[in-house]
Amino acid sequence: MRTKELVYAALFAALIAVLALIPPVSLGFIPVPVTAQTLGVMLAGCFLGWRIGALSLVIFLILIAIGLPVLPGGRGGLAVLAGPTAGYLLSWPLAAGLIGWYAEALWLKVRTWKLFTVNLIFGVLLVNLIGATSMAWIMHTPVWTGLAGSAAFLPGDLIKALLAAVITMQLRPLSPLEDKRRG
Repeated sequence: MRTKELVYAALFAALIAVLALIPPVSLGFIPVPVTAQTLGVMLAGCFLGWRIGALSLVIFLILIAIGLPVLPGGRGGLAVLAGPTAGYLLSWPLAAGLIGWYAEALWLKVRTWKLFTVNLIFGVLLVNLIGATSMAWIMHTPVWTGLAGSAAFLPGDLIKALLAAVITMQLRPLSPLEDKRRG
């Protein structure tokens, strides 16, 4: 892996940490807040591709594990990775990797609607499926209860999926995927 790719991965881990500064929205009926950080997950995959995108989220998880306050409310530490939000957080590298894999495959003929669709499948549905299932298991509630609660995330997640697609298309010439395409 080249230095430039490592820098991109670190920058996106930092971007996702900065997105934690946007105040989360607590829903009250589910112990997982609505945050802007999933926008960063989708951007990492779309903009960086599968390897660098997934790496950026692995770096982010390491920052959480060592206790840095990179989550909303200044949270961090191993306890977070064992709590109700664990499934959501642990799904992020997989989501970024899958989004990135498809973004790379589509790159020559990429369109906003294609990236939106990929973000919808892996950045919204997959993350919520893994996160809600894990949350239900940790909270000792039925899986359907967790899935029903996570449905509240869908409107905001759809907006984030579209934003990630639009931003990626606008910044496409700067993407490391363009470097691969050129040579």
